[in-house]
Amino acid sequence: MSLKVHNSLTRQKEVFTPITPGHTGMYVCGPTVSGESHLGHARPFITFDIVYRYLLRLGYKVRYVRNITDAGHFEEEGREAEDKISKKAVLEKLEPMELVQKYTNLFHWAMQQFNNLPPSIEPTATGHIVEQIEMIKKIIADGYAYEANGSVYFDVEKYNTDFSKQGKPYGMLSGRVLDDMLETTRELDNQDEKRNKADFALWKNAPAEHIMRWQSPWGEGFPGWHIECSAMSNKYLGDEFDIHGGGMDLQFPHHECEIAQSTVCNHKTPARYWLHNNMITINGKKMGKSYNNVIKLSELFTGDHPALEQAYHPMVIRFFILQTHYRSTLDFSNDALKAAEKGLKRLMEAYENLSKIEAGSDVASDAELDAKALKLVNEFDEFMNDDFNTAKALANMFELVPIINGIKDKHISPDALSSSTLERVREQMKSYVEDVFGLKNVSAADNSKLDGVMQLLVNIRREAKAKKDYVTSDKIRNELATLGIQLKDEKDGSMSYVIN
Repeated sequence: MSLKVHNSLTRQKEVFTPITPGHTGMYVCGPTVSGESHLGHARPFITFDIVYRYLLRLGYKVRYVRNITDAGHFEEEGREAEDKISKKAVLEKLEPMELVQKYTNLFHWAMQQFNNLPPSIEPTATGHIVEQIEMIKKIIADGYAYEANGSVYFDVEKYNTDFSKQGKPYGMLSGRVLDDMLETTRELDNQDEKRNKADFALWKNAPAEHIMRWQSPWGEGFPGWHIECSAMSNKYLGDEFDIHGGGMDLQFPHHECEIAQSTVCNHKTPARYWLHNNMITINGKKMGKSYNNVIKLSELFTGDHPALEQAYHPMVIRFFILQTHYRSTLDFSNDALKAAEKGLKRLMEAYENLSKIEAGSDVASDAELDAKALKLVNEFDEFMNDDFNTAKALANMFELVPIINGIKDKHISPDALSSSTLERVREQMKSYVEDVFGLKNVSAADNSKLDGVMQLLVNIRREAKAKKDYVTSDKIRNELATLGIQLKDEKDGSMSYVIN
């Protein structure tokens, strides 16, 4: 069965056919590192990690490019001259690039907690100013942008007039009509510089107080938000590539503007397939500062937020996101996450039990159960080939759980499944649980960390005893005892511990 993806550009499912057989180029819009990533950011990056992993499973050589926006992400709606990085740097009394590094490190840390694979290339906006300037120069030369008071704007109406004839109007991705946009666009700052309300900035003149600024043919300034992705996707993936991904909130204006810029420069729509994940709501409400429900990822992991009843392990968040198809809305609540926590524990226990089952005979003693198990695991591929339907694949896994546990606990005969079916179940479960879904056993991971910490304390205590530092030695033993951990000195000089 061929992989089918829902293409936002055509609004239908299409068979995925890469430009170059055996290879896939994928660009995903990354974070703006003016602050710490929050719950809403978890969904796109986990979603496209799954897409990346599944493409690898299918045998594609994937170049996965995910950018870091570390300059120029000024607001298109209302505060055009405000750069998020510069503003936050002033608030935190940090150099802009110091702030960028701080939040980039935090973002990478969070991605590691989620067990996301790193992208093939992770370019930054500040590292590609030259490419952005060159692209802007080309757009001006072709007559689709103009300079005004040191800023450069994209002429949306001229683009729309010319490219609508080619079937590439402005609004082709989001389904918006330019005339309607012109009627509903609010009056914004610097609107008098523009020829039309819908025109968007490619380059902004930097006011005197603006910290991040670069020399350009139009004076000192900084790039617009949209131009960076056009410049970097073009540099690393070419004029046309396979997949462009991101959250649904980026369809307009960000991805719409990307298409227009890139089409002018390369005479091609930049990506063949546009994939967009839906949003996360919290108790039915959109995430926003006014609701006091913006939960940072570190708060999610520690439970340190008024909306949280407890801390949630990163694997629980990952599992929670995989339970719903990426194009469906996903409502966050404590009850939903607690249920996901139980579900993940049940699945991982069954997965662990699977490795303990010994193969039976070559012929199944329960042909009906054997056929059911084989069908369930073979459908993993079918569901994932249908626009990455993780929810259906997980549902099949949970139908396998009572079969696996029943054989392990001997409620079901170990010969119920043939040896070939059991091997197929093991193979598919391992491939999907670990390689495609990227799930880890929470308790096993935590126990591993605990073992490491305990070994460190045991070594420190052993060294203290060797130096006759009995105060430190006894303190370690007594403090651990208050936590319910009993240290034992064995006869051979080694030490062990028991958690009561």
